[in-house]
Amino acid sequence: MARKLKTYQTSLGFFDLAIAAPSMKAALEAWGADSNLFHQGAAKESDDPEVIIATMAKPGVVLRRPVGTDRGFSEHAELPTDLGGRGPGKVTRKSKGPNAKKPSSRPVDKAAERKAALDYEREQKRREVEHAKEEAARQKERERRQQAVDKAQAALDKAEQEHAKRGSAIQVEIEALEKRSQAEEARWDKEKERLEAALRRARG
Repeated sequence: MARKLKTYQTSLGFFDLAIAAPSMKAALEAWGADSNLFHQGAAKESDDPEVIIATMAKPGVVLRRPVGTDRGFSEHAELPTDLGGRGPGKVTRKSKGPNAKKPSSRPVDKAAERKAALDYEREQKRREVEHAKEEAARQKERERRQQAVDKAQAALDKAEQEHAKRGSAIQVEIEALEKRSQAEEARWDKEKERLEAALRRARG
């Protein structure tokens, strides 16, 4: 059974945020808050009929409006234009006079509530599917990179083995040449000694 939704509001940076969610925890997760804004008094359950209508029309979707304004909430709100250099969080809200809207006392539309709850669940499932797709794409990219790394490492290993093999063959050739050189020196020493002896006899 779909859980009943409530509308929650907070202000983060340059925007007021609102969302229809089944719990404060769900609202905090959707806002990406890293602390409990409700315990800090920075977030609350909204009783503004217009805000409730807007969020229930798009349950599970974070709606925004420029901070310090009474504009309607939407998915894509523009930055506030009346900051006056005072920075986010310091904009004075419009004073609410005696004609300010009061919470509606009309009976809750149970059918609309159920529809909003079902829409919220659909939105959550859509987000989960989107997240799963993104994670699958990231995993595929990680696998592709790992394959490229493995291929490059294999090529390096093969080249190192080939280099070692050629180096060993060259070393064998060097050792063989060294032996030939030593043998030639020994042969020459004997030949030179024989020829010098013959020369001495001839001079005799």
